[in-house]
Amino acid sequence: MAASQPFSVALQGGLDKSSNTMELLGKPGVATRLSNFEVSNKGGYRRINGYTIFGDGTRPSSSNQILGLEVYADGVIACSATDIFFSQDGNSWLQLNRASVAGGGDNYSTFTGRSSLTRSSQNKASFAIFEGNTDYGEIVIVDDSSNNKPFLFKMTGTGSLTSRTFFAEEITVSGTHYPKYCVIHDKHLVVAGAATAKNTIFYSGTSDINDFTSTGSGSIVLDDQVVGLKSFRNELFVFCRNSIYKLQNINNSSTIAIVPVTQNVGCVDGKTIQEFAGDLIFLAPDGFRTIAGTARIGDVELGTVSKPIQPLINDILTSSTNFEYSSVVLRDKSQYRMYYSGTGESTANSKGITGTLTARGFEWTEVKGIQAPAVTSGFNSDGREKVYHGDRAGYVYNHDTGSAFNPEGTSTSILAEYQSPDFDYGDFGTLKTLDHVKVSLKPEGAADPTLRVRFDFDTTEKIQPGDVSLEVAEPAIFGTSTFNAATFGAPEAPLIRQHIQGSGHSNFFKIFSEDTNAPYTINGLYVNYRPSGRL
Repeated sequence: MAASQPFSVALQGGLDKSSNTMELLGKPGVATRLSNFEVSNKGGYRRINGYTIFGDGTRPSSSNQILGLEVYADGVIACSATDIFFSQDGNSWLQLNRASVAGGGDNYSTFTGRSSLTRSSQNKASFAIFEGNTDYGEIVIVDDSSNNKPFLFKMTGTGSLTSRTFFAEEITVSGTHYPKYCVIHDKHLVVAGAATAKNTIFYSGTSDINDFTSTGSGSIVLDDQVVGLKSFRNELFVFCRNSIYKLQNINNSSTIAIVPVTQNVGCVDGKTIQEFAGDLIFLAPDGFRTIAGTARIGDVELGTVSKPIQPLINDILTSSTNFEYSSVVLRDKSQYRMYYSGTGESTANSKGITGTLTARGFEWTEVKGIQAPAVTSGFNSDGREKVYHGDRAGYVYNHDTGSAFNPEGTSTSILAEYQSPDFDYGDFGTLKTLDHVKVSLKPEGAADPTLRVRFDFDTTEKIQPGDVSLEVAEPAIFGTSTFNAATFGAPEAPLIRQHIQGSGHSNFFKIFSEDTNAPYTINGLYVNYRPSGRL
């Protein structure tokens, strides 16, 4: 009998849906399936966190969909139904757009500036914060309803809400123009997307974000429909349906100019645009792009950063479903996340894509089971990153927390799946009999994933091995564990050895779990096999 031979692979590269079977033989570290895992910036593939309900589960506006979220003043602003709300704890919500100070749940005598700020309708919201001279900045809110003026709100003071001062008003842009996109750029409020002026951007006076008639204000008409705005590195990028421009010299009426970045590539949806890792990332018709790559290379495919998952993106963009998009950046994890779902889709069928920026570039994974038509991140006063998302049932959640999904406050298992390419161990023609495999697995608590091995592309003509458990006890620190609840001395990153029965010319490994246990990271595989006969 031939001697046992070792084969090891570090898991890296993320999801690869573009390479064919033969190409994948040379990429053993990538995954052909990677759902509800994330590429860890510490190496390996980590099963994702879940989410927990924000506060006690009180919804801003009953069962109405969350249309927008923004971190603000050590709390979060939520748009729902026709109204705008603020909460610090998720237990009570202050309505910001009441026409009168007096009224249930809104008895703050220091709330000024309002006259008639009720909104007849409201749709997907966008936000911009002008730092100004206030404690938390002045926040501007616009939406897709095509009949609301930009809403301006600011809060001053510290401590409880009853000791703070509030101000709210509506901003008149121009005539009957009601914009749906907004951004602060060089002390100007810039808006666009009005149904009556789809190709026009409007900008306020300098430091007069509520005045579109003062000195320094103006408008510019483009030759394409605007779908998003982003201020980046002293330039304002204007994303259109089929092109991208940048606005330069907004403070100089004699030199102000619109310069094309590309006139052959546009943005699918402005909700996908995020500043990330010193660049702007967005979803274009040919995949995820960065502004730097697009400006340098132009409209050629080389400008995309998502080639490994191009088939997945093609499926999204050619689907008959009219998807709602949202996106967020998790800076602590070097991640960009985009969520998408149809308006009638269930939470279980809602999906997302996560891109982690590593030393090798972007590495991608899929997300299933998170319905997030609105998602946001920001830093609170102590410098901690806070992330929230809202769903169509009207709930707000602490995003990326806990070990389970919690739609509407009900704990739900997370189905996580990793599948390797087929391994031929350098010689497809040789029959191999597996001896054992060691899985390098780092648990963050008690974990019980399952290992599945399939030979020769999972052919039904071959008897395949049964699934085996990779159960790992929760690591315990001496003096802190409860008897029978954890294993003293359990390794932080154990090598779990499993004997495998079966043989073939190639095989793949699948590791999966469906539970509410703690996250875990799969770092690598160590395989021992015995070569025998040839084809």
